[in-house]
Amino acid sequence: MSGVLLWVVGPKGNAASLFNLEPRTGKKQRRAPRLYTGVRVVSAVSAISSSVASPSRSSVERVYEVVLKQAALVREQRREKALDVKKPEEAEGLTGGDLLNEAYERCGEVCAEYAKTFYLGTLLMTPMRRRAVWAIYVWCRRTDELVDGPNAAHITPKALDRWDKRLNDLFEGRPYDMYDAALADTISKYPVDIQPFKDMIEGMRLDLRKSRYMNFDELYLYCYYVAGTVGLMSVPVMGIAPESKASTESVYNAALALGIANQLTNILRDVGEDARRGRIYLPQDELARAGLSDEDIFRGKVTDKWRAFMKEQIKRARKFFDEAEKGVVELNSASRWPVMASLLLYKQILDSIEANDYDNFTKRAYVGKAKKLMSLPAAYGRALVGPSTD
Repeated sequence: MSGVLLWVVGPKGNAASLFNLEPRTGKKQRRAPRLYTGVRVVSAVSAISSSVASPSRSSVERVYEVVLKQAALVREQRREKALDVKKPEEAEGLTGGDLLNEAYERCGEVCAEYAKTFYLGTLLMTPMRRRAVWAIYVWCRRTDELVDGPNAAHITPKALDRWDKRLNDLFEGRPYDMYDAALADTISKYPVDIQPFKDMIEGMRLDLRKSRYMNFDELYLYCYYVAGTVGLMSVPVMGIAPESKASTESVYNAALALGIANQLTNILRDVGEDARRGRIYLPQDELARAGLSDEDIFRGKVTDKWRAFMKEQIKRARKFFDEAEKGVVELNSASRWPVMASLLLYKQILDSIEANDYDNFTKRAYVGKAKKLMSLPAAYGRALVGPSTD
């Protein structure tokens, strides 16, 4: 997982280097990272109730409950700021002083090495926000590497249970290492809730036991777990513009939408790569309605049926991007441009899939450096629009 800004992103990297606190002695060649984050777009994309969520509730409804809880935390933070409520200073300890500074610097090094564009985006933020984003990013990256890194073949559900317990300890102020210490300090400064972190671990559990998704409701829940959660984690850090009149829930919905959009884009980009690993992250019922099957994907031949199917999948991903853009302008001014740039750049991967004649079996869609540079002024212009004030 990786990207321009954490509101939009989730990480991917080398597990050995991330779990080892010893200084790195060299860099390894890596495949391109994935982005993560997400929104509840009931009007744009309807989800079907399934057993993954519950017999009586759709995944959209289930995820929205988490959104409301996170929004309430940030709403309280904004109220305290308006009233100028001062929180007590943190006591010096394991997470204080030089050790804490070093912990944040280590997190920054991880971002700089494994997600260069993302790291540059964080430099546009205030120092305090920048450090907090680094800490969240590294935790997400380490979590992702448990099931998608070099040691993934040895990971068991019990290992994820231990990681979950470690997360509980972290939120209770008992960090295990320096990376944990940075995140523990971050959650003491921002209204970051544990639920999105736990939900991301649940997404890793899904990857261990599930390689097919029967319908979009199931896939939506998976996208929330592995990508939308990152948006919920990082909104408190990114900050909502003080002058914004938008509801906190709508901003969280936009963050969620961006995560869903990014993960859907990852899935459409990586169809061939995932198929070679025996995984198909496309709704089985939609494949069947298009006259396609798993065998067609494993065969990897672009047909008229495949093109028609992909057009509909891309259309849905773009709806999520469009919904996400509505919330970017409501963010704090220091966060707006990097997030908008990330959104526009990642959205262009869908254009690249189309340019490749929907061949995502043998061709990897990407955005070239020239197009990336050309997108930055456009992103800056859209970011200047500013939040709603009425």
